[in-house]
Amino acid sequence: MNPVRVRSPYDWSAILRLLHAEFAYMDARIDPPSSLHRLTAADIAANSESGEVWVIGAPAVACMFLTQQGDALYLGKLAVAQDHRGQGHARALVEVATHRARAMGLSAVTLETRVELVENHATFRALGFAETGRTAHPGFDHPTSVSFRRVV
Repeated sequence: MNPVRVRSPYDWSAILRLLHAEFAYMDARIDPPSSLHRLTAADIAANSESGEVWVIGAPAVACMFLTQQGDALYLGKLAVAQDHRGQGHARALVEVATHRARAMGLSAVTLETRVELVENHATFRALGFAETGRTAHPGFDHPTSVSFRRVV
């Protein structure tokens, strides 16, 4: 299956359900809680207008959000359904992000993941990303997020 950019009208609730299902394991592991808990279907629809929302499958079994930030394309909310992992969906979405960044004249694709999610760090390194720094959410005196960058 190939990644497809989606726009309104679309079943934004289906993407939200996918994200909630695939990010649920983080709840007991990360602090502060994920911003996903504040995300709505309307927010995803708005993101499709101000940025890009990409999915694989109908209904979606994988997704990502893309937003230009300075000289880079920020890749957010990358998720692949548990029963569709190992099929190259994350790699296909990252390749789309890389292609989109290059087409937009940007220098890189960036993303962030939580410090506690070390398996995500390994996955992103395997997908060509390099760690560029660590940041703390407001109110925290220690790093809570890891920033990654993939030069295009």
